[in-house]
Amino acid sequence: MADSDADRFTAIYDGCRQRVWAYVVSRAGRQVADDVVNETFTVAWRRLDDIPEPPLPWLLVVARNILRDTVRAEARRVSFTAEWMSWLEPAEADIAEEVSERSALLKALATLPEDDRELLILSAWQGLTPAQAATVVGCSALTLRVRLHRARRRLDQAASASPPVAEAAAARRESTRARITVGEETR
Repeated sequence: MADSDADRFTAIYDGCRQRVWAYVVSRAGRQVADDVVNETFTVAWRRLDDIPEPPLPWLLVVARNILRDTVRAEARRVSFTAEWMSWLEPAEADIAEEVSERSALLKALATLPEDDRELLILSAWQGLTPAQAATVVGCSALTLRVRLHRARRRLDQAASASPPVAEAAAARRESTRARITVGEETR
């Protein structure tokens, strides 16, 4: 770019920077104002030939668009973080207890008939709804619900025969009750 371009940009910058900054502060606060203003004038430098006279309205449109994109990016980041955190299991229990509980539960599951195991796996591990699981098994949704209820009851009985599973399940139920109670008290 020629010296005249640099002089023109300097004149635009000196004449408009404070007003662009004030606009951004009024919309988003001081924390993001400097970044948005810097980005606005970076765009202005790149598109110097596109800037009309007077330059302020054009610069405010650029700042507004950058601010909008910044807000959208932050919303996406927050949403992604929330989704990521929902995938994580709370680190409340000791890993050794979880391994022991899982092992005992798998042993109890292994004692069940194949049909019961299939129903439990389809609903709990595969996350299918009763209607979807019924399609896989080849029965009506109502029939599947009855069979699933019975399979869960048999799994509970088999797990009760295994002390680590029964104790862990009771502790988990008590912990859940405590969290629900605390959650109700804070409302």
